[in-house]
Amino acid sequence: MGMTLQVSQLRKTYRDNVIFDACSYTFKDSMAYAIVGPNGTGKSTFLRMCALLEKPDAGTIDFLHGDRALDKSDGIMRRITLLLPSVGVFNTSVYENVAYGLRVRKCKNTEIEQRVAALLKLVGLHDKMKRRALTLSSGETQRMGLARALAIAPEILMLDEPTAAVDTANYKAITDILLSVKHSMKTTIIFATHDVKLADNIADRVVTVSDGLLMEI
Repeated sequence: MGMTLQVSQLRKTYRDNVIFDACSYTFKDSMAYAIVGPNGTGKSTFLRMCALLEKPDAGTIDFLHGDRALDKSDGIMRRITLLLPSVGVFNTSVYENVAYGLRVRKCKNTEIEQRVAALLKLVGLHDKMKRRALTLSSGETQRMGLARALAIAPEILMLDEPTAAVDTANYKAITDILLSVKHSMKTTIIFATHDVKLADNIADRVVTVSDGLLMEI
């Protein structure tokens, strides 16, 4: 059994503009969720709050194992990850970018080599593992970011506009990667997008921000 993400009575305002008000929703483990809607509706803010990078004004964000709420100070940040549209790139090789999280966790070199190689193959960058990451195209960088996020085997993978500003070939590649993750890994996927087609292709549940709430559509 993996983690369930539960938000309860969430409230968030910006300059007296109410973005979320008494918002409650449960993201069950090992399912894929799309949060859809135009820019400015609060999708990115919601993901940042769920990733514990931004605090709500009121309400709770809980990670549950069964019915038990987990202590957020007890390694939760190592079990979730948020991939932003602009992937931060270290000035080193593609391989070392993907290996970063595993090295921080002091994994054995053999484990790092096997996992990074498998993930670079998954995202179609195995032949570019020695290339300097800063030379990748925007679509390749997004795929590398996905590999880096997946390297730590997150129980909850959050993505903000995962196909933003990529060409057709990379759009298809990213879609295929997310479908592979959905079908082969025990990972909950929560992604924000304005692309209804992507939501329909990937998500088990599609929700939108409406009047400060998350509503299934």
